[in-house]
Amino acid sequence: MGQYGDIKLYSGNGNLPLAEGVANYLGMELCGRQIIEFPNENLFVKLNRSVRGQDCYAIQSTSRPVNRNLMELLILLQTLYLDFAARLTAVVPYMCYARSDKKDQPRVPITARLVADMIEVAGTNRYILMNLHAGQIQGFFKIPGDVLTAYHMLTDDMKQKIAMKKVKDPVVVSADLGFAKQARNIAEELGIPLAFIEKRRSGNDANAKALSVIGDVQGHDCFLCDDEVDTAGSMSNDINLLIESGATSVHTYFVHPVFSGPAVDRLTKTKATQFTTTDSIEVPEKDFKRFDGRLNIISVASLLGEVISRVNRGVSVGSLFHE
Repeated sequence: MGQYGDIKLYSGNGNLPLAEGVANYLGMELCGRQIIEFPNENLFVKLNRSVRGQDCYAIQSTSRPVNRNLMELLILLQTLYLDFAARLTAVVPYMCYARSDKKDQPRVPITARLVADMIEVAGTNRYILMNLHAGQIQGFFKIPGDVLTAYHMLTDDMKQKIAMKKVKDPVVVSADLGFAKQARNIAEELGIPLAFIEKRRSGNDANAKALSVIGDVQGHDCFLCDDEVDTAGSMSNDINLLIESGATSVHTYFVHPVFSGPAVDRLTKTKATQFTTTDSIEVPEKDFKRFDGRLNIISVASLLGEVISRVNRGVSVGSLFHE
């Protein structure tokens, strides 16, 4: 037992399978709660037992339906706070509005800051987030927390493909210049070359146009990497561009499978060999089947579970990542 009491795990409905995986890793069960939606769409949360003096963790991915999942998280956090939890941690594997992290044009909000403020106001003492779209979002919180990365899990899968000679002359390809630093780190760890895709975004929609490949991909198997896939317009364009540029195969890697709107349809129509992602967001079974074996999902339950255990015991989290 840590200094803040026993671990108590709670989950909203945003990603129950992942929360159950975390509980299984820790050798416990999710604590009981009731989440009721009234006819007027107002939400009601009630705990099945007291958490007074306990170390509580509320697990919730704020993916679609975004507003419903965000409100579930906030109300669950406040419910735990008002029941006198000794310490309260928001565990958010995927944080909504993370792309709204700055004023990049006149008369627009910084919604990521608003979400951070709401999580704090709900009574949260700490946060655990994973692979933020922009690192500066950490500065929006006035409470301490941990921002985890799942890239090492994706990199391990790449290493396995190389060791088993499933790829030939592999190259890491950054999906855009904004991901270049992380892609460089992956390439250095694997000891293989790096290439970039240059693209340009216009307007306020989610679409960006792939323009050219910077680097040599002709005759190479490519590891195309990004942080998330939303509508998959960029990712599908990138795959097509690499194939047109002479890549032998394209294996895509990304942490968050947002898969909005036409994403699944676009990805399944490409000639990518495989798509590898995590379960930070639950992929519906009907969408999973449409990939016909080409979608590989790596669970982050053990990562989140180990971090929760270390936070409870007051043990370094950075040592997990050799920091």
